[in-house]
Amino acid sequence: MSYPVRWGILGTGNIANQFSTALKSMDDAEIAAVGSRTRKSADAFGDKFKIPTRHSSYDALANDPNVDLIYVATPHNFHKENTILCLEAGKGVLCEKPFTINRAEAEEVLAVAEREQRFLMEAMWTRYVPSVLQAMKWIEEGVIGDVRMVRASFGFHSTSESNPRLWDPANGGGSLLDVGIYPITIAHLAFGKMPTEIQGIATIGSAGVDEAATINLGFEGGGLATLSSSITNHTPYDAHIMGSKGIIRLHPPFWVTPKLSVTIGEGKPMTTSYKCQSNGYEYEAMEAQECFRAGKLQSDLMPHSTTLDIIDIMDELRRQWGLKYPME
Repeated sequence: MSYPVRWGILGTGNIANQFSTALKSMDDAEIAAVGSRTRKSADAFGDKFKIPTRHSSYDALANDPNVDLIYVATPHNFHKENTILCLEAGKGVLCEKPFTINRAEAEEVLAVAEREQRFLMEAMWTRYVPSVLQAMKWIEEGVIGDVRMVRASFGFHSTSESNPRLWDPANGGGSLLDVGIYPITIAHLAFGKMPTEIQGIATIGSAGVDEAATINLGFEGGGLATLSSSITNHTPYDAHIMGSKGIIRLHPPFWVTPKLSVTIGEGKPMTTSYKCQSNGYEYEAMEAQECFRAGKLQSDLMPHSTTLDIIDIMDELRRQWGLKYPME
């Protein structure tokens, strides 16, 4: 077994809990420290996950000499400043999706990573889970022929009372950055490139965020993707990748699908099941650790160029919708 990578957790919200649960399932990972804005929060999180060192500031965590990699788990609008803080302190970073609010912020962060020569990767967990990787392998092997269409959606019901962050423009709220990024990611994976056409329609509510959206992407060669996202209503959670020979279905929830079905022509679906080691977040941690140990600055599974592609798509959609966040 390789030596344990010492993790620092920056932020103590729900996603930090999910990621830390996954780390606890790994023999070669150690949660060495947690950082929060308050001692009370850091101690509560530390007690829950038996973390030895608790910091009452992000700066203290970033400068902890006993931490190798830091997982940035704060709201979208803080990703840029938190990631830069950690990179400049000499740490490798796994930053929760979306990487940043927009392309300009992403370029700032990437410039710091390049200057400091530190590992940096976006924590879009869908791109690392074995079931999704298998679907992409089948595409590469030509199992369904040439990919022609993708259909995917991610929507659920919430309110400003039940989840105020989602309804706050200052936090980068709305459906696109929070869940629309998943259908976009599946389309980008399936076609393996940036779309040549981007079109979207969104419902911008009184809170000033996109409550729901439909997204159409066109790809060179005639490929099409029909995607949707919502924070006001439920949608199907599966995704279909349609090719000239057959169809791959990513069963719900498609972003960490437990089952894949392949249908060739008019034949019957052939289904394969998958079980995560923990909750699915462990695979992005494994990839980050492997890259860190190898001295890489970025991941082959989620290179910086891919992060920028996804941000570019979301930036263009928001441009079409006239949707700007207060910090832009």
